[in-house]
Amino acid sequence: MDPLSNAEGRQPHRGRRVAFFGGSFDPPHLGHLAVARAAQAALKLDTVLFAPVGAQPLKPLGSTADFTHRLAMTRLAIASNPDFAPGFAISLADAPKPSAEPNYTLETLSGLRAELPPEGTLFCLMGADSFALLRRWHRAAEIPFAAPLIVAARPGEDLDNLAAWLPAGLSIEAAPALDSKTSEIELRHYLLHNPAGESAPLYLLPGLEIEISASEIRDQIRIREHSPARGGVRKPERELLPAPVVDYIRDHGLYR
Repeated sequence: MDPLSNAEGRQPHRGRRVAFFGGSFDPPHLGHLAVARAAQAALKLDTVLFAPVGAQPLKPLGSTADFTHRLAMTRLAIASNPDFAPGFAISLADAPKPSAEPNYTLETLSGLRAELPPEGTLFCLMGADSFALLRRWHRAAEIPFAAPLIVAARPGEDLDNLAAWLPAGLSIEAAPALDSKTSEIELRHYLLHNPAGESAPLYLLPGLEIEISASEIRDQIRIREHSPARGGVRKPERELLPAPVVDYIRDHGLYR
């Protein structure tokens, strides 16, 4: 299959509750899968769309691995565990543009929303680190109203002052009556308000015990390649990445 085939990106989105999960996926790791699984369970999502991004405006130097490799690794990651695969899918909605222009989340969400049935709901799934930078995104204040946000936090992230992270003009209020918690997943509900008087829900997953960083994984691989005598890297690497992704990185000589 052509890695940039439009056929894959235009497959009908299964179900009516779909979450867009965009990012570099450089590389896709077990933390990404765990976040998607938690969001899927907490919000009863039919599909989580993993969408490697072509060009991010806030990363002018681009990703370490090129898009084709990141797309291939993401395919392998979501197919690596049969428990995940039925509700996970690849999306080319954020693929590189022929014009080489940046990919803007608001435009991507608008395109995806047009492909859903009228009764469908589109969410936007992101980590708290991305949410903290939301105010810098293109037309940031419109994004939560194009698709309700699902924000997943890692251990140690300060979530006590979400208002400080909001784009200008937006306000937030907690809706604790709607909060829920199972033995594994806590879900907090909030409402965002804009100056036009519109409201949009925001969902927070605050208790995910996921301490994985893609940049640290890349650093581990470089250390192993350039200082093999130091050892001890191979095992942690395999604990942080799906095995097929580890093999792909090795076979293609990525992150050296």
